[in-house]
Amino acid sequence: MDIYMDVSDFTFSGEQELVYTNNSPDTINKVYYHLFFNAFKPNSQMDIRSRTIRDPDRRVGSRIVALEEKDYGDLSIKSLKQDGKDIYFEENETILLARLNKPLLPGKKTKLNMVFNGQVPLQIRRSGKMSKEGVHLTMTQWFPKLSEFDSEGWHPNPYIGREFHGVWGDYTVNITIDKNYVVGGTGYLQNANEIGHGYSEKTKTNNKETNTWKFFAPNVHDFAWGADPDYIHDITMSESGVELHFFYKPTVNIDNWKKLQEDSVTLMKYLEEKIGPYPWKQYSIIQGGDGGMEYAMCTMITGERPYPSLLGVTAHEMVHAWFQHLLATNEAKHAWMDEGFTEYMTSLSENYVNNVKPQFPLKSSYDRYYLLVNSGLEQSQTVHSDRYDYNFAYGASAYSKGSVFLAQLGYIIGEENLDKTLKRYYEEFKFKHPTPNDFKRVAEKVSDLELEWYLNDWTRTAHKIDYGLDVSSLETDRLVKIKRKARMPMPIEIEISFSDGSKTLYYIPTDLMHGNKKFNSENVYYMDAWTWVSPEYEFVVEGDKKITKVEIDPSKRLADFNQIDNSIEIIE
Repeated sequence: MDIYMDVSDFTFSGEQELVYTNNSPDTINKVYYHLFFNAFKPNSQMDIRSRTIRDPDRRVGSRIVALEEKDYGDLSIKSLKQDGKDIYFEENETILLARLNKPLLPGKKTKLNMVFNGQVPLQIRRSGKMSKEGVHLTMTQWFPKLSEFDSEGWHPNPYIGREFHGVWGDYTVNITIDKNYVVGGTGYLQNANEIGHGYSEKTKTNNKETNTWKFFAPNVHDFAWGADPDYIHDITMSESGVELHFFYKPTVNIDNWKKLQEDSVTLMKYLEEKIGPYPWKQYSIIQGGDGGMEYAMCTMITGERPYPSLLGVTAHEMVHAWFQHLLATNEAKHAWMDEGFTEYMTSLSENYVNNVKPQFPLKSSYDRYYLLVNSGLEQSQTVHSDRYDYNFAYGASAYSKGSVFLAQLGYIIGEENLDKTLKRYYEEFKFKHPTPNDFKRVAEKVSDLELEWYLNDWTRTAHKIDYGLDVSSLETDRLVKIKRKARMPMPIEIEISFSDGSKTLYYIPTDLMHGNKKFNSENVYYMDAWTWVSPEYEFVVEGDKKITKVEIDPSKRLADFNQIDNSIEIIE
């Protein structure tokens, strides 16, 4: 793409040449493009949704309907050709449909050339000009972007404000802009000396009124950039040789942004160890946007924050480099696989950077999930991301319930197996758009346990977990009874404490697993499986030592939303 940005009114023109390979077994007769900026006009679908949902995103609210025309977002397509010949196309707000003149057969390529104009909207949601922190340009979800066609067909989702799904490709993007602007974003800058902005050392400034920043980004599914005349630009190096770039305004707390650089090196080290190597040689953290949002090889974050918040948002968006820009699930359909896995790893990575080891490291995820359950607003995680009845329900489901999915999987298959599953998932599915079943199959191969029941009940229903203890016969015949009071079956770990200070774990697998989790401790009783149709289970505590406490899951990884009867102490 060749882009010319006029900073006097933040309009731009562009030309795009796209070589598209049909890697599917189907013949393709049409293509779709996303025109994201068209959402930022009064009465767009994003605007209407924001003004009609019961708990609108406060960053959007009714701001779009109040925009003046000079602050609208716009992407207008002037021409579109296939292999040099005009093709029919029609725009429907944020989606463009184009009919190919010549069908694209499996394994074949075609060239699509587009000419377009755009206007950058006032910064409202993710993208835009003149953010509240004064950043001039946050150019995210900004260009006519080809929709994804995969084994499930096309995914031309209108832009309402949720996440995205994109096509892998090599991007060459040339951005011409006023010479006073500093640009950072996706890809490697190819002409630092030519434009007078070096990525390693300062070079002399040229005498042109504009600079053309030439970027190349290999094997990415998006391209984003930020630009501001006042950006400070720092570089540091990760232990694995990844250049970490930081673009921020001098109005922020500069000491915080300097501290962030050292901590980002530690974050990168942890994530590469826990998931897998970061495959590009650059990652940029750029002040911009309206919160935090991940993009290919970079993130946009707001910068005027207390340091814990600055570190937290940086950790979250950096984790997305793996779970969205490497393991790129379709966020419209399976947001929990991206946001939830990211929240899970964010908690662990922040603890690592801060050198803290809380007893329950995912407690905040569990607490918010319980809030969702008790709110009565929970919907299945299979609901399309844009179509939840409440934004709260979407957020708690995608982020917190998704995080609990992973933490609880560690409870089911064991922490060592969970670690192995995440690494194998990365190795097998990087750059491949994996589905929920793909992840489930990896966990099954690693653990040698069947997990369809878990994936189904947890993600495809709103079934809940609720177990309770009945120890009314404990003192007479050492009998422990457990009741399953909600619909979702789970393996159960019950810890028995004795008066001499010793403890024993009774492990009850669900029959749907067709196997047992393996424990390192020898002080574990492996019980017969609990069949999913049976509402109750009972066992006798071995030996004659006095029992002082019976507790279901002291690790708190079992997401039992009503734990009032999960622990009983025996008082003399």
